[in-house]
Amino acid sequence: MPDIQTSRKARVNHGEARVYKKNIPHAMPQYGLWARDVTRFLKTLPRRRMFDLVITSPPYNIGKEYEERIGFQRYLEWQAEMIEAIVPRVHPHGSICWQIGNYVENGSIKPLDVYLHPLFTKLGLQLRNRIVWHFGHGLHCTRRFSGRYEVILWYSKTGRYIFNLDEIRVDSKYPGKRFYKGPNAGKVSSNPRGKNPEDVWRLANDVWEIPNVNGGHKEKTVHPCQFPVGLAERLILALTRPGALVFDPLCGVGSAGVAAAARRRHFWGCDIKREYLDVAKIRIDEALAGKARYRPHDRPIYDHRRSSLAVRPEE
Repeated sequence: MPDIQTSRKARVNHGEARVYKKNIPHAMPQYGLWARDVTRFLKTLPRRRMFDLVITSPPYNIGKEYEERIGFQRYLEWQAEMIEAIVPRVHPHGSICWQIGNYVENGSIKPLDVYLHPLFTKLGLQLRNRIVWHFGHGLHCTRRFSGRYEVILWYSKTGRYIFNLDEIRVDSKYPGKRFYKGPNAGKVSSNPRGKNPEDVWRLANDVWEIPNVNGGHKEKTVHPCQFPVGLAERLILALTRPGALVFDPLCGVGSAGVAAAARRRHFWGCDIKREYLDVAKIRIDEALAGKARYRPHDRPIYDHRRSSLAVRPEE
């Protein structure tokens, strides 16, 4: 194994993403994609602090084309093995964001964040937020309420984590509100730069929603369950600084890599499907060239009530 220098200055800027089949090259890439099983890939890395942010959306073990469905306990063991290999490689100021939904079996659901949370806390990580990501479209259920949200578990490794609130502020609900008593009576009470976007992400006035990627979405690729770039973008802006190294151990078509490249962060990703990584490379290269095609995290949601389809036609 090469002696890998993990300082940002040691990284080689190729000006593009590269796809690798084997171990880390001697010259550390700024944008690297590895076509390997993630647990095997992690074993090739030195047990050093490398990543400023780990962000991923692992399979839910529900039989999608990119996963092999296994027993639920084995699924948890696989997740635990991956998490245990990642944590020592995260900087003390770094964070881990695990976006997850529900495991469904015979019509019964298991909320995966509940089952995965102990895997992080036993390694000493601290849960900073359980972020609820709400989206407006998805499978319509017939024997239970239709699921329209998933969860992002944000953990920090220590109490010295990065949080850039000013990078992600949103408009205040009442920007003209003033103090009504005390030494500041009569002065505007809200922050002129906006407010914290809270932990329920739904964009409709004062809360945030980031649409999921479905058939008509501008980001849609060959991946059947694609992670929206805007979701990764907000996390990257909030939890890293320019030049940071972001890692997605199950990167698919590279949505987190697009967000990282567009926001002047570096990115490593891993996936077993080479066809996904080929798409990821194209998307990251477009982002590096300033031509990224994605829906920004702060774009207002279209008001569906303005559409003619919102009115039921007379029969």
